[in-house]
Amino acid sequence: MNEEKIARINELYHKSKSEGLSPEETKEQQELRKEYIDSVRNNLKGQLDNITIVNPDGTTRDLGRERAEKKRLH
Repeated sequence: MNEEKIARINELYHKSKSEGLSPEETKEQQELRKEYIDSVRNNLKGQLDNITIVNPDGTTRDLGRERAEKKRLH
C-alpha cells in the first residue's frame, strides 16, 4: 500500500463526511480499505513469523514455524 492510496482513502473519507460519495467513489473506498486491511494483516503476519519466544525455563517457541505447521494442518 503506497502513500498515494492512503491519501486517497483519507480524501474519500473526508468527502464522505462533508458532501457524500457517488456510488463509484463508495466502491473505490471499499476496495482501497480492503487492500489496506490486507496489507496490514500481511505485514503483521510477517513480523510474527520472525518472533521467537524464550520461556523462563530456557525453551523457545518459533511463532513463524508454529503458524506454518498450523496452516498445514488446516
